[in-house]
Amino acid sequence: MIHKIVLAMLMFTCIAVPAQNRGKGGKILVAYFSHSGNTRAVAEEIAQATGGDLFEIVPQKSYPTEYNSLLDVAKQEIHAAHRPALKNRVTDFDSYDVIFIGSPNWWSTIAPPVATFMESYNFAGKTIVPFMTHGGGRFGHAIADMKKLCPNATFSDGLSIRDSYAHDCRPDIDKWLKKLNLE
Repeated sequence: MIHKIVLAMLMFTCIAVPAQNRGKGGKILVAYFSHSGNTRAVAEEIAQATGGDLFEIVPQKSYPTEYNSLLDVAKQEIHAAHRPALKNRVTDFDSYDVIFIGSPNWWSTIAPPVATFMESYNFAGKTIVPFMTHGGGRFGHAIADMKKLCPNATFSDGLSIRDSYAHDCRPDIDKWLKKLNLE
């Protein structure tokens, strides 16, 4: 019984130790774009579980809040491979080894601000861990699109969370992180 308790404590410690204090896994960044708040909720849970630093990808020009208008703008930008300008940059990006990148599923891929983010930094030698919120499309072709944007990065298995579960996804995140074994 004591062995099981010690093992459980060790497993919890692996998930809860701040990224700066990890061994070979290195420093963790959790970068995300969120329009409705769902991807933000998932990103916050991942950052809390990993001890990673949280970074919100914010476009200079806001997207429409009305859903159908948003769909139209997103579709136009994706088809035109538009890269919207961003308001902010990651401080000391080179210090991160593992970057979780989150996006809502827009037309079966990542939102254009996430594409801008991925093209704005050198991901060579970094590990990218994708996560996506969706209304039923899971990752679509987002992973393939991300790999084209960062061909010199290593990709870990991603996590897709249905929008309706975004605010209650911690058990799924914990299972996923355990499988990733980023320690």
